[in-house]
Amino acid sequence: MVDRILIDTLDLKAHEFVQRWRYKLQKSPQLKRYNTLTSEQLNDHAGIYPVLAHTLDRGLDRSYVGGYFVGLAKDRRKEGYPVSEIVYAVGLAQQTVIEYIMNDFLIDNPLKIYQTMDTINRVADFFFLGCFYITKGFLEATYTEMSGKDAVSEDLLKKYFKDDFFFKQN
Repeated sequence: MVDRILIDTLDLKAHEFVQRWRYKLQKSPQLKRYNTLTSEQLNDHAGIYPVLAHTLDRGLDRSYVGGYFVGLAKDRRKEGYPVSEIVYAVGLAQQTVIEYIMNDFLIDNPLKIYQTMDTINRVADFFFLGCFYITKGFLEATYTEMSGKDAVSEDLLKKYFKDDFFFKQN
């Protein structure tokens, strides 16, 4: 029940979530790269909410979520964002959703408390998995660039990139 309401809200009030997220970004001194963007550019960076709604509606599809976050990380890396800022911005997106759930949902009986807790856990799982795939995507893009354009030796790359990247997974 809470999932369905949140899904509908994410669809209907996406702009409101983006505004709340953008406000958090703009007041965070840790986000130097993000703070160089205009409000319109930040709005363009807020595609995470429809992906969350899709995931809550259809279940946690690792391939779908992984593909989104790996692509996001590669795009942001190409645009010059540090991985720490990308992860922090995603954390703020999660905080925005959880604050909405805690502040705007009427939790008036024990069943709704459990439903709300379950929804918050599912939201947290989505963002946790997202951060995992952001790291993988960022490292994959770094590895690819270093092995190609920068011509770093394979031995040196293997020494520092021990991870199995998204594109190598079964």
